[in-house]
Amino acid sequence: MGMELLSCEQDVGVGGAYRFVFPHGASGTMAFHGKYLEVVAPSLLVWTNEEGADGSVTTVTFEEQGGKTLLVMNERYPSKDAFEAGAGAADGLSESFGQLDELLVTLIRQ
Repeated sequence: MGMELLSCEQDVGVGGAYRFVFPHGASGTMAFHGKYLEVVAPSLLVWTNEEGADGSVTTVTFEEQGGKTLLVMNERYPSKDAFEAGAGAADGLSESFGQLDELLVTLIRQ
C-alpha cells in the first residue's frame, strides 16, 4: 500500500527548499528535506538530501527519446559508508516509481 505523505512543502527553484513528512512508527514522523541546486525546466533537477551529516546529492534528467521520456536518476554520496547507510532508500524509490507508473496510466486515459 505504501506510505502516506503527511506534509509536502516545495519551492522548486535554485536555492529553494523542500520538506516531505511521512508517518514513522506508532506515533512519530520522519522528514526528508534539502535544497534545490539546479533547476532547468523541463530537463534537469538537482537537489541535496540533508537528513544527516552524510547526505547525498540527487540529479534527475528527463530526455525525450522516440516520443517517450527517459528519466535518469543519480545519487552521489560523500563516502562509501554514507552510500551503504542510505542503501535502504532503493526500496522507497522502487515503490515511488511504481506509484508514478500508476498515476501516468490514469493521466494518459484522460
